[in-house]
Amino acid sequence: MSATPPTMTKGSTTGDPGHAPEAGGDGLKAGLKNRHLSMIAIGGVIGAGLFVGSSSGIAAAGPGILISYALVGALVVFVMRMLGEMAAANPTSGSFSAYADRALGRWAGFTIGWLYWFFWVVVQAVEATAGAKILNGWIPDVPQWTWALLVMIVLTATNLASVSSYGEFEFWFAGIKVVAIAAFVVLGLLAVFGVLPGSDNPGSGLDNLTAHGGFLPNGAGAILTGVLMVVFSFMGSEIVTLAAGESEDPQRAVRQATNSVIWRIAVFYLGSIFVVVSLLPWDSKEIAEKGSYVAALDSIGIPHAGQVMNVIVLTAVLSCLNSGLYTASRMAFSLGQRGDAPKSFATVNKRGVPQVAILASVVFGFVSVLFNYVWPDTVFKFLLNSSGAVALFVWLVICFTQLKMRGIILREMPEKLTVKMWLFPYLTWATIGMITFVLGYMLYTGGDNRETVLASVLVGAVVLVIGLVLDRKHRATAGLKG
Repeated sequence: MSATPPTMTKGSTTGDPGHAPEAGGDGLKAGLKNRHLSMIAIGGVIGAGLFVGSSSGIAAAGPGILISYALVGALVVFVMRMLGEMAAANPTSGSFSAYADRALGRWAGFTIGWLYWFFWVVVQAVEATAGAKILNGWIPDVPQWTWALLVMIVLTATNLASVSSYGEFEFWFAGIKVVAIAAFVVLGLLAVFGVLPGSDNPGSGLDNLTAHGGFLPNGAGAILTGVLMVVFSFMGSEIVTLAAGESEDPQRAVRQATNSVIWRIAVFYLGSIFVVVSLLPWDSKEIAEKGSYVAALDSIGIPHAGQVMNVIVLTAVLSCLNSGLYTASRMAFSLGQRGDAPKSFATVNKRGVPQVAILASVVFGFVSVLFNYVWPDTVFKFLLNSSGAVALFVWLVICFTQLKMRGIILREMPEKLTVKMWLFPYLTWATIGMITFVLGYMLYTGGDNRETVLASVLVGAVVLVIGLVLDRKHRATAGLKG
């Protein structure tokens, strides 16, 4: 494994950022339309964690959770800007893994690629189980494990059919999420200011932001606690850069996704959480018992708010599962192309779908679902913890990669630098500092946070050692041939 792979040729996902193959040039079919990419970009930042996990953050930080969301949102905006800079120059199914391969060395692309794959196959189990719980609540005669199996089978079939099938499913899944959140924000704001006809909430304006112990009732330190609780709900923003390689106009899709990430986070995260903490006191029992969004809808007087939210959460879960399978398979495909995974992973069928990579990814997903039911507190808990901090590792690698890729792009093909990271390199280094601080604070706080970081570091170290060993073997082999 050489530190600098050869110049990109057709069919390669690494190399010269100025010679990206045409969409589908690596064998994948360019079956994603611009509307698919647009909705994948918008929906990518709306995960199930936003709906089901926000109440814990509100309980920890009060209205100050808005600052936590804003800080993490800024972090994601910076990381996406860096990734957008590289992806616009070289859209590829390997995304940041392929860029790390080029900029930092093949060991780096190997390590972060496999860790990212591991993250998404574990997510498959989490989301399949979450969806199965909702479906089992509606039709209890069907066992929960059966629902999980059915969900996995249906979405596997969708991904195997064609990339356009994935895109179409994700278009509608993401569309439902987007419409639901947008409607929630609009109705909620009207209710907050007392101008929503028929609302059961009297609308106290911004009083609830300060009337119950102040804006930071648990102190400024609670903002950092909130950061730890919300940071993982943002994972998924980068999916659009992987999908861009199978789109009609990759560069345009990447530019649009990168430029729109600010308003997407502002509206969907900050806007919706602002509505919740403005409609209800942050320490309301309803938020703790029902969840933040259901409690807010109930306060307005929306009938069957719980079931409405269950439908939306199920949609978010299926969307995440669908994208998780797609993302894991494309990363496996890219690793196979670069010789960092079995060669069969890099093959595609007549429909331009990496069938072997999909099946390999889903098999591990099925096994993880089994672990979740058989050993939820042992084996599966370790899998969950060991993948938990991968999001932060990925963001760190993107930062370090962009520091080097900027020079490569400028030197080899400067006209491809159509998206630029702001205040380079200072803001890139500041982002590295922010991510490192979050990881350090997770270790400092102890408990589950420390377990997550340590388990993730352990798995990451194992993969890194494997990558370095393979790198050394490759260098030795290359030396003998030379």
